[in-house]
Amino acid sequence: MKLLSAVFAVAGALALAVLAVVTVVGVFWRYVLRDPIFGIEDIATMALTVAVAGAIAWGATRGSHVSVNVIPWFGGRKLTRITDVLARAISTGVLLMASVALFKKGSCGSACGAMTSNLSILHEPFFYALGGAMALFSATMLLHLLIGLAHWSGDDPHEVAD
Repeated sequence: MKLLSAVFAVAGALALAVLAVVTVVGVFWRYVLRDPIFGIEDIATMALTVAVAGAIAWGATRGSHVSVNVIPWFGGRKLTRITDVLARAISTGVLLMASVALFKKGSCGSACGAMTSNLSILHEPFFYALGGAMALFSATMLLHLLIGLAHWSGDDPHEVAD
């Protein structure tokens, strides 16, 4: 999974570089040359979509989410174990539904008008990239759920440190 997330992350990093170049070029053309580039918003939006997909996948496998661990203050370890299972199960389901929805929406393509307004760039591959990132996140959450259940009485390697 980490290799797949690294592929997403590299694509996201390249997309951020493209976004930076597109932004600088767009600002230069608009304000210095007084001639805005047609369709530059479309390219920037699609580059940002790839960057988001990379961030989702990278964050999923690296545990780079933000959390506030207050449950142990109130219920101790037993409650934390239960809430971990609930949170991971719900997260797995929601992420899986999001992934399926993105793949379904992406498969419609130009027939549904899923394209940018100026350059008519099809959204299909970008929906698939986001769907793939969500599927990877869902698989990671499912794996964390199963590992947490296997380590029920011991230390969960994916539990947030106090």
